[in-house]
Amino acid sequence: MRPANPELKELVVEASRALARLDATRLEELELSCQALTRARDTEDLGERTLLAQQAREAKADMAVFARVLEATRANLNVMKRLRELRAGRLEYTERQARGGASAEGGHGDD
Repeated sequence: MRPANPELKELVVEASRALARLDATRLEELELSCQALTRARDTEDLGERTLLAQQAREAKADMAVFARVLEATRANLNVMKRLRELRAGRLEYTERQARGGASAEGGHGDD
């Protein structure tokens, strides 16, 4: 029996590590590798497709971990965006107050 080719599993593990380090450059490189794998899946012969399917089965657990990392990253990004929006709103509010704009009681400045 031929030893399993760990390429896909290693790709998934490396993608998880790059995401954890927020290594955008490496993630972009890995994206290109994944695109090449997808194209290869559609054009390779039956033997190569079988090998890729085997690699996918072997990488299943790592892919699940990567999916969880992606989801957590997406959730963290949403929190960071919301915090930025809140901070921007507070800054805008504080700047208006400094210029004599709306007060905390809902007034309209120097009416």
